Amino acid sequence: MAAALYICSTRTICCPLAARFPRLILIYSPSWLLYRSSVETHSELVTPMNLKADKFTVSCQHCSLNALCLPDTLSENEMIEVDHVVKRGKPYQRGQILFEAGSPLTSLFAIRSGAVKSYNIDENGEEQVIGFFLPGEILGFDGLERKRHESSAKALETTGVCEIPFLQVEVLSRTIHNLQSQMYRLLSREIRQDQELQMLLAKKTAEERIGTFLMGLSIRYEQRKLSANRFRLPMARTDIGNYLGLAVETVSRVFTRLQGNGVLSVDGKEVEILDRAQLCGIAHLECTLTD
Repeated sequence: MAAALYICSTRTICCPLAARFPRLILIYSPSWLLYRSSVETHSELVTPMNLKADKFTVSCQHCSLNALCLPDTLSENEMIEVDHVVKRGKPYQRGQILFEAGSPLTSLFAIRSGAVKSYNIDENGEEQVIGFFLPGEILGFDGLERKRHESSAKALETTGVCEIPFLQVEVLSRTIHNLQSQMYRLLSREIRQDQELQMLLAKKTAEERIGTFLMGLSIRYEQRKLSANRFRLPMARTDIGNYLGLAVETVSRVFTRLQGNGVLSVDGKEVEILDRAQLCGIAHLECTLTD
Protein backbone atom coordinates (compact mmCIF):
# COMPACT_ATOMS: atom_id res chain seq x y z
CA MET A 1 0.00 0.00 0.00
CA ALA A 2 1.10 3.55 -0.66
CA ALA A 3 2.22 5.50 2.40
CA ALA A 4 0.95 9.02 2.95
CA LEU A 5 3.11 11.53 4.83
CA TYR A 6 1.69 14.19 7.11
CA ILE A 7 3.88 16.98 8.44
CA CYS A 8 3.16 19.70 10.95
CA SER A 9 5.25 22.33 12.72
CA THR A 10 3.90 21.64 16.21
CA ARG A 11 3.15 18.46 18.08
CA THR A 12 -0.34 19.69 18.90
CA ILE A 13 -2.34 18.24 16.00
CA CYS A 14 -1.97 14.65 17.14
CA CYS A 15 -5.55 14.21 18.29
CA PRO A 16 -7.32 15.84 15.29
CA LEU A 17 -5.21 13.86 12.82
CA ALA A 18 -5.69 10.65 14.72
CA ALA A 19 -9.43 11.16 14.59
CA ARG A 20 -9.35 11.47 10.80
CA PHE A 21 -6.73 8.80 10.21
CA PRO A 22 -7.05 6.14 12.93
CA ARG A 23 -4.14 4.05 11.66
CA LEU A 24 -1.50 6.73 11.89
CA ILE A 25 1.89 5.88 13.35
CA LEU A 26 3.68 8.70 15.18
CA ILE A 27 7.26 9.54 14.30
CA TYR A 28 8.51 12.46 16.38
CA SER A 29 11.36 14.87 15.77
CA PRO A 30 12.16 18.09 17.66
CA SER A 31 11.06 20.53 14.97
CA TRP A 32 8.66 18.44 12.90
CA LEU A 33 6.14 15.73 13.54
CA LEU A 34 5.74 13.10 10.86
CA TYR A 35 2.61 11.04 10.60
CA ARG A 36 2.77 8.06 8.29
CA SER A 37 -0.32 6.05 7.39
CA SER A 38 -0.33 2.48 6.15
CA VAL A 39 -3.77 3.06 4.68
CA GLU A 40 -3.78 3.81 0.96
CA THR A 41 -5.10 7.35 0.66
CA HIS A 42 -4.39 10.72 -0.90
CA SER A 43 -1.48 12.42 0.82
CA GLU A 44 -2.16 15.69 2.57
CA LEU A 45 0.39 18.22 3.76
CA VAL A 46 -0.42 20.00 7.00
CA THR A 47 1.70 23.10 7.52
CA PRO A 48 1.71 26.13 9.80
CA MET A 49 -0.05 28.04 7.03
CA ASN A 50 -3.29 26.10 7.47
CA LEU A 51 -3.14 25.47 11.21
CA LYS A 52 -4.14 27.67 14.12
CA ALA A 53 -2.01 26.75 17.11
CA ASP A 54 -4.61 27.74 19.70
CA LYS A 55 -7.00 25.10 18.37
CA PHE A 56 -4.55 22.23 18.77
CA THR A 57 -3.07 22.46 22.25
CA VAL A 58 -1.99 19.36 24.11
CA SER A 59 -2.32 19.08 27.88
CA CYS A 60 0.59 18.10 30.11
CA GLN A 61 -1.07 14.72 30.73
CA HIS A 62 -1.00 13.84 27.04
CA CYS A 63 2.35 15.43 26.12
CA SER A 64 4.94 12.85 25.07
CA LEU A 65 7.68 15.05 26.60
CA ASN A 66 6.24 15.43 30.08
CA ALA A 67 8.66 12.88 31.56
CA LEU A 68 11.53 15.20 30.64
CA CYS A 69 10.23 18.34 32.33
CA LEU A 70 7.82 17.07 35.01
CA PRO A 71 8.23 14.54 37.85
CA ASP A 72 7.03 11.08 36.83
CA THR A 73 5.40 10.63 40.25
CA LEU A 74 2.73 13.31 39.90
CA SER A 75 -0.80 12.14 40.50
CA GLU A 76 -3.52 12.84 37.97
CA ASN A 77 -4.90 15.69 40.10
CA GLU A 78 -1.44 17.20 40.53
CA MET A 79 -0.85 17.00 36.78
CA ILE A 80 -4.13 18.83 36.22
CA GLU A 81 -3.05 21.54 38.71
CA VAL A 82 0.18 22.05 36.80
CA ASP A 83 -1.63 22.02 33.46
CA HIS A 84 -3.97 24.81 34.57
CA VAL A 85 -1.13 27.30 35.06
CA VAL A 86 0.72 26.53 31.81
CA LYS A 87 0.29 29.06 29.00
CA ARG A 88 0.47 27.80 25.42
CA GLY A 89 0.56 30.55 22.83
CA LYS A 90 1.44 30.71 19.16
CA PRO A 91 4.83 29.31 18.16
CA TYR A 92 7.84 31.60 18.19
CA GLN A 93 9.28 32.18 14.74
CA ARG A 94 12.97 31.92 13.89
CA GLY A 95 14.87 34.83 15.45
CA GLN A 96 12.04 35.80 17.79
CA ILE A 97 13.10 36.64 21.35
CA LEU A 98 11.70 34.70 24.31
CA PHE A 99 13.32 36.98 26.87
CA GLU A 100 16.26 39.40 27.04
CA ALA A 101 19.04 39.92 29.57
CA GLY A 102 17.87 42.33 32.26
CA SER A 103 14.18 41.62 31.75
CA PRO A 104 12.19 40.56 34.83
CA LEU A 105 11.79 36.86 35.52
CA THR A 106 8.09 36.22 34.97
CA SER A 107 8.07 32.70 33.55
CA LEU A 108 10.01 29.55 32.89
CA PHE A 109 9.83 28.21 29.34
CA ALA A 110 9.48 24.53 28.46
CA ILE A 111 10.36 23.82 24.83
CA ARG A 112 7.59 21.81 23.14
CA SER A 113 9.03 21.72 19.63
CA GLY A 114 11.86 23.40 17.74
CA ALA A 115 14.99 24.74 19.43
CA VAL A 116 16.21 27.81 21.34
CA LYS A 117 19.65 29.28 21.97
CA SER A 118 20.64 31.29 25.02
CA TYR A 119 23.32 33.96 24.71
CA ASN A 120 24.93 37.04 26.21
CA ILE A 121 26.08 40.25 24.55
CA ASP A 122 29.60 41.32 25.53
CA GLU A 123 30.94 44.85 26.00
CA ASN A 124 31.77 45.03 22.27
CA GLY A 125 28.23 44.14 21.26
CA GLU A 126 29.26 40.63 20.20
CA GLU A 127 26.98 37.68 20.82
CA GLN A 128 28.27 34.79 22.95
CA VAL A 129 26.18 31.61 22.71
CA ILE A 130 25.99 29.82 26.07
CA GLY A 131 23.45 27.06 25.47
CA PHE A 132 21.01 25.25 23.20
CA PHE A 133 17.63 23.95 24.35
CA LEU A 134 15.67 21.11 22.74
CA PRO A 135 12.09 19.87 23.26
CA GLY A 136 11.43 18.77 26.83
CA GLU A 137 14.03 21.16 28.28
CA ILE A 138 13.27 24.20 30.43
CA LEU A 139 15.03 27.55 30.35
CA GLY A 140 14.79 30.71 32.42
CA PHE A 141 16.55 29.52 35.58
CA ASP A 142 19.23 32.18 35.07
CA GLY A 143 16.84 34.75 36.54
CA LEU A 144 16.27 33.01 39.88
CA GLU A 145 18.86 34.86 41.97
CA ARG A 146 18.12 38.47 40.98
CA LYS A 147 14.61 37.91 39.59
CA ARG A 148 15.97 39.21 36.28
CA HIS A 149 17.36 37.24 33.39
CA GLU A 150 21.14 37.22 33.11
CA SER A 151 21.04 36.08 29.46
CA SER A 152 18.79 36.30 26.42
CA ALA A 153 16.98 33.52 24.54
CA LYS A 154 16.05 33.33 20.86
CA ALA A 155 14.21 30.76 18.74
CA LEU A 156 16.47 29.00 16.22
CA GLU A 157 13.49 27.84 14.18
CA THR A 158 9.71 27.73 14.54
CA THR A 159 9.42 26.77 18.20
CA GLY A 160 6.46 25.77 20.36
CA VAL A 161 6.78 26.79 24.00
CA CYS A 162 4.88 26.12 27.22
CA GLU A 163 5.18 29.22 29.39
CA ILE A 164 5.02 28.53 33.13
CA PRO A 165 4.48 31.65 35.29
CA PHE A 166 7.17 31.57 37.96
CA LEU A 167 4.94 32.79 40.80
CA GLN A 168 2.62 29.87 40.07
CA VAL A 169 5.58 27.49 40.14
CA GLU A 170 6.48 28.77 43.62
CA VAL A 171 2.89 28.33 44.84
CA LEU A 172 2.56 24.82 43.41
CA SER A 173 5.94 23.79 44.78
CA ARG A 174 4.66 24.37 48.32
CA THR A 175 1.90 21.81 47.85
CA ILE A 176 3.42 19.47 45.27
CA HIS A 177 6.74 18.51 46.84
CA ASN A 178 7.83 16.40 43.90
CA LEU A 179 7.57 19.50 41.71
CA GLN A 180 10.02 21.36 43.94
CA SER A 181 12.44 18.42 43.75
CA GLN A 182 12.12 18.47 39.97
CA MET A 183 13.00 22.17 39.85
CA TYR A 184 16.10 21.46 41.93
CA ARG A 185 17.02 18.62 39.61
CA LEU A 186 16.63 20.76 36.49
CA LEU A 187 18.63 23.59 38.06
CA SER A 188 21.36 21.13 39.05
CA ARG A 189 21.49 19.82 35.49
CA GLU A 190 21.92 23.34 34.13
CA ILE A 191 24.81 23.99 36.56
CA ARG A 192 26.43 20.70 35.53
CA GLN A 193 26.12 21.59 31.85
CA ASP A 194 27.79 24.96 32.51
CA GLN A 195 30.67 23.18 34.24
CA GLU A 196 31.01 20.71 31.37
CA LEU A 197 31.14 23.58 28.87
CA GLN A 198 33.94 25.24 30.85
CA MET A 199 35.92 22.00 30.83
CA LEU A 200 35.22 21.54 27.13
CA LEU A 201 36.55 24.99 26.26
CA ALA A 202 39.56 24.73 28.56
CA LYS A 203 41.02 21.36 27.63
CA LYS A 204 39.88 19.92 24.34
CA THR A 205 41.03 20.34 20.75
CA ALA A 206 38.68 21.54 18.01
CA GLU A 207 37.94 17.96 16.94
CA GLU A 208 37.34 16.89 20.54
CA ARG A 209 35.02 19.83 21.15
CA ILE A 210 32.91 19.07 18.09
CA GLY A 211 32.92 15.35 18.82
CA THR A 212 31.73 16.01 22.38
CA PHE A 213 29.10 18.45 21.12
CA LEU A 214 27.71 15.95 18.59
CA MET A 215 27.68 13.12 21.13
CA GLY A 216 25.84 15.38 23.56
CA LEU A 217 23.17 16.06 20.94
CA SER A 218 23.00 12.37 20.10
CA ILE A 219 22.34 11.46 23.72
CA ARG A 220 19.70 14.17 24.10
CA TYR A 221 17.87 13.03 20.95
CA GLU A 222 17.98 9.44 22.18
CA GLN A 223 16.36 10.55 25.45
CA ARG A 224 13.47 11.82 23.30
CA LYS A 225 13.04 8.39 21.66
CA LEU A 226 14.58 9.69 18.43
CA SER A 227 17.46 8.33 16.40
CA ALA A 228 20.76 8.79 18.19
CA ASN A 229 22.69 8.49 14.92
CA ARG A 230 20.62 10.49 12.45
CA PHE A 231 19.45 13.98 13.36
CA ARG A 232 19.19 17.56 12.18
CA LEU A 233 21.26 20.38 13.65
CA PRO A 234 18.84 23.22 14.45
CA MET A 235 21.67 25.68 14.89
CA ALA A 236 23.95 27.29 12.27
CA ARG A 237 27.67 26.51 11.99
CA THR A 238 28.37 30.03 13.24
CA ASP A 239 26.40 29.31 16.42
CA ILE A 240 28.25 26.00 16.93
CA GLY A 241 31.59 27.76 16.54
CA ASN A 242 30.53 30.57 18.85
CA TYR A 243 29.39 28.09 21.51
CA LEU A 244 32.56 25.99 21.26
CA GLY A 245 34.99 28.90 21.00
CA LEU A 246 35.95 28.03 17.40
CA ALA A 247 36.02 29.96 14.15
CA VAL A 248 33.29 28.92 11.72
CA GLU A 249 36.02 27.92 9.24
CA THR A 250 37.43 25.54 11.84
CA VAL A 251 34.01 24.01 12.42
CA SER A 252 33.60 23.42 8.70
CA ARG A 253 37.09 21.88 8.39
CA VAL A 254 36.46 19.49 11.28
CA PHE A 255 33.10 18.40 9.84
CA THR A 256 34.79 17.82 6.48
CA ARG A 257 37.59 15.82 8.12
CA LEU A 258 35.19 13.69 10.14
CA GLN A 259 33.19 13.03 7.01
CA GLY A 260 36.34 12.12 5.07
CA ASN A 261 37.36 9.70 7.83
CA GLY A 262 34.02 7.93 7.66
CA VAL A 263 32.87 9.11 11.09
CA LEU A 264 30.00 11.27 9.85
CA SER A 265 27.84 11.84 6.84
CA VAL A 266 26.87 15.51 6.58
CA ASP A 267 24.33 17.05 4.21
CA GLY A 268 23.70 20.67 5.18
CA LYS A 269 22.24 20.48 8.67
CA GLU A 270 21.48 16.77 8.41
CA VAL A 271 24.03 14.63 10.27
CA GLU A 272 24.43 10.86 10.39
CA ILE A 273 26.92 9.24 12.74
CA LEU A 274 28.48 6.40 10.73
CA ASP A 275 31.12 5.30 13.24
CA ARG A 276 29.79 5.91 16.73
CA ALA A 277 32.68 4.13 18.43
CA GLN A 278 35.21 6.40 16.74
CA LEU A 279 33.21 9.53 17.57
CA CYS A 280 33.00 8.41 21.21
CA GLY A 281 36.77 7.97 21.16
CA ILE A 282 37.27 11.47 19.80
CA ALA A 283 35.03 12.83 22.58
CA HIS A 284 36.74 10.63 25.20
CA LEU A 285 33.39 9.17 26.19
CA GLU A 286 32.34 5.63 27.03
CA CYS A 287 29.38 5.04 24.74
CA THR A 288 27.09 2.16 24.02
CA LEU A 289 26.43 1.41 20.37
CA THR A 290 22.90 2.17 19.22
CA ASP A 291 20.90 2.09 16.02
